[in-house]
Amino acid sequence: MQNYCYRHHPDVSCNRQADAKQMEEIQDSLNQLDKSDQEAISHVWSIFSAAPASQRTLMLKGLLAQCCFPQLSQVAAMLDNAIRLDFITALPVEIAFKILTYLDSSSLCRAAMVSRAWKRMADDDIVWHRLCEQHIDKKCTKCGWGLPLLEKKRLRESKRAMELRTQQMMQEQQQLHQPQTHNSSSPVSQSASTSQEPPKKKRKTRPWKEVYAERYIVEANWRGGRHRSAEFVHTSPVLCLQFDEQYLISGTSIGIAYIWDIETGKLVRKLSAHAGPINALKFDSTKLVTGSTDKIIRIWNYKTGASMGTFNSHASVQALDFDQTLIVSGCADGMIRIWDFKSKTCFTLAGHREAVTSVRLHSESSTLFSGSDDATVRMWDLKTRKCVNEFSVPGSSDAHVAQISCVLPLFIDHLENGGESGSCTSFPDDENNKNSMFAVVDERDPSPSTVAATAAAQDRRRSDEEEEARDRFNSSMINRNNSDSMGIVGKYFSADTLVDPRHPTHILTGSLDATIKMWDIRTGKLVRTLFGHIEGVWALAADSFRVVSASHDKTVKVWDLQSGRNWHTFHDHTGPVCCVGLSDTRMASGSDDCRVLMQCFDDFGAQK
Repeated sequence: MQNYCYRHHPDVSCNRQADAKQMEEIQDSLNQLDKSDQEAISHVWSIFSAAPASQRTLMLKGLLAQCCFPQLSQVAAMLDNAIRLDFITALPVEIAFKILTYLDSSSLCRAAMVSRAWKRMADDDIVWHRLCEQHIDKKCTKCGWGLPLLEKKRLRESKRAMELRTQQMMQEQQQLHQPQTHNSSSPVSQSASTSQEPPKKKRKTRPWKEVYAERYIVEANWRGGRHRSAEFVHTSPVLCLQFDEQYLISGTSIGIAYIWDIETGKLVRKLSAHAGPINALKFDSTKLVTGSTDKIIRIWNYKTGASMGTFNSHASVQALDFDQTLIVSGCADGMIRIWDFKSKTCFTLAGHREAVTSVRLHSESSTLFSGSDDATVRMWDLKTRKCVNEFSVPGSSDAHVAQISCVLPLFIDHLENGGESGSCTSFPDDENNKNSMFAVVDERDPSPSTVAATAAAQDRRRSDEEEEARDRFNSSMINRNNSDSMGIVGKYFSADTLVDPRHPTHILTGSLDATIKMWDIRTGKLVRTLFGHIEGVWALAADSFRVVSASHDKTVKVWDLQSGRNWHTFHDHTGPVCCVGLSDTRMASGSDDCRVLMQCFDDFGAQK
């Protein structure tokens, strides 16, 4: 059965609209001929116009058979534009939008320059919202780009508004294609239909294309290293810090917490009550909690400077964390103390054999992660108050060989190259890394041929390896429990603990052995090791796209979270870097050189 385009059909006449400009040019050329020639040509056109489709085809074949090469070339040039179909305006609105949602941002920008109709569709929120959903707060597996996080509430509200607008556009399109049944002599019906149209409200939100473009530029600045810098000068070494959109709060070795205004760079106030260095701090919208070597945890109203209370710890406080109901402190005696405001109780977790240097709460799963100078990382169930998992066990081949300085639980939806165990180094030709699925380097990506060659093998053995790893891990935990002098490690470990969807998927650990390791919580398996620092790693910060590390070697490194590739190394400090902070658009680092340096990547005109 023969197929026909939408312009022609055997049972209907041609509904193709003629090109007005082209018809004017043809008419001008026709007017220059003699009257008899004009009549002859018009007669030929009228015969062709009245002929059915089958006879038209026969006429065209006969005409083309009589044409010479210059004439055929001219026909080909004319057909190049004549046979082009504007499918965006011809298709139903919902199908046109569906097609446009498959384009990337660059292609959409080019599509917007085709015509006014294309621009209206290609710039619409429906298309750009789809791109934002695909990239915001997660890395796209197709293009490898991710954008900083936006408010989820706005996503939901905008999606509903776009659905309503799509329906309105479909109704408008149907009205354009419907025949006009009323005439100009019925003004009453016209005024009635006009009065039923809802009034157009003024737009209160930015277009999603603008939001995408802004966030794309921020991510491009991160990748390109383009930023402006701000400096916050202290009188003593900076040991810890945290910042948000308005404030930067830093703790120093002389027991003073400094509160800075980020936008102006001015010091807002000082909080001085600790008798020893402030090793850890954290704040939210209402309070600041600081921990010191003076064995005291203090709670502040940092907006007024007032003290809201204190807790006496059992030893020098090395780390702390809190949520809505708990405050957790890690101390120099290897103990973890937890204050529960809901139940008004205080209890201690014992297991580490040396000072606890890092504690991280995960409220959704009621778990706590801790790192220690004993070179181990422990995962605790706060409901049972027991250790349910242990990572970096001394003596194992994948363990850290020095003290753990920081632990960071993460949710990672995917890892590039399959997420198998391996190393990320700056030596791509090294024999140990040449065939590794994670032979990711500082200056270039893995060879495409290597990745393609190993992809099929990865898929075939991944499920078998995960099952074997789980069996080995369960066995190792049982054996470890039998030999553990504390009698708690692995005792409450089970398969359900590994696959609990509320748990983070991975943890990052930084150590004084100058390495950063990523562990799979579900299997207990080492995923990768990041090499690059030449001295101990003191602090880590991470989001959905990148990891920032601070080291005793006076550098700050930025790593790609999914691939482990080192993007940038900052050499701005003159002393060991003790702490780092990270947000969508900024990065801050505190050092023994008595400075906090902040790099701002949202200044679009900034040059490195």
